[in-house]
Amino acid sequence: MNKSIKALIVFLCFMCVLIIIMSCKDDKPETSETLAISEIKEEPIKPKTILSQEFKDYWYAGEAEITSYKLEQARYGEMRDGSAVLVFVTEDFLPDAQVKADNYSESNIPVLKLNATKNFNTGIYPYSIMQSTFYPVANNEHAIKVSASIQEWCGQVYTQLNNRNDFEVMSHSYFQDEADQNFSIEKTWTENELWTKLRIDPKSLPTGELSLVPSLEFTRLRHKTIKAYNAFANLDGGVYTITYPELNRTLKISFDPEFPHEISGWEETTVNGYGGSAKTLTTKATKLESIKSAYWSKNNNADEGLRETLKLQ
Repeated sequence: MNKSIKALIVFLCFMCVLIIIMSCKDDKPETSETLAISEIKEEPIKPKTILSQEFKDYWYAGEAEITSYKLEQARYGEMRDGSAVLVFVTEDFLPDAQVKADNYSESNIPVLKLNATKNFNTGIYPYSIMQSTFYPVANNEHAIKVSASIQEWCGQVYTQLNNRNDFEVMSHSYFQDEADQNFSIEKTWTENELWTKLRIDPKSLPTGELSLVPSLEFTRLRHKTIKAYNAFANLDGGVYTITYPELNRTLKISFDPEFPHEISGWEETTVNGYGGSAKTLTTKATKLESIKSAYWSKNNNADEGLRETLKLQ
């Protein structure tokens, strides 16, 4: 066999092997899904807020800040008189269990906690509302946890949002359509966390168009789906305004631009009531008094005078 024939045979064998390899190759084109996976990028870590000595002296003195408000609450198409209290306090938080830490550990997350309460009557029966927000003082991530409970004579509801891979939501209600739910939503701004973010650094508040989960109080009272809605936020001096076009709702928080940025009041305008009684009304809260106190140790009858100081009697 001459050299040219041998060369031809080698070439033909090579081509056969190449054809077999190519036929076995997965020629499935890249889809939008595979492209999206390849383009996923982790959200950049935002820098921590550098806490001033003034901040540390105020918030780490072993006391909470307690502020009382005169409340004019819209409910069922009418205005109701009541009271509101904002309790801000720092504490250590467990990152995994997402509850208050009993003991110090370097792995604990320092948070500024807000317990916000409302009490008012609707005719013969009372309403009691409480929302809790646990927000890292580092001011570079979303609230670790938000919860809300509402009690009235018809029943009670409880909702909890945990910041894990997504926002994990657990909700319990005596209403049939809501009942017991467990679901997740994509991470974004929450209205609840903005109240605490404001106390750390008002200039860090998000402005312009944004995706925002309304307060858990609002979604439960109005029976709205807990999810992010399109919103627009504006910061003008000591007033932070959030507008939700889809919900026909506007929230204005008034505060002192100077540290410690005390909240002097707020207004919430939205459609209230159902059917023929529905109308646009504005809930208002006006500051009464503010004190610093280790309230958890003020549980004797003799301490009731502090409620008089806060004008809550």
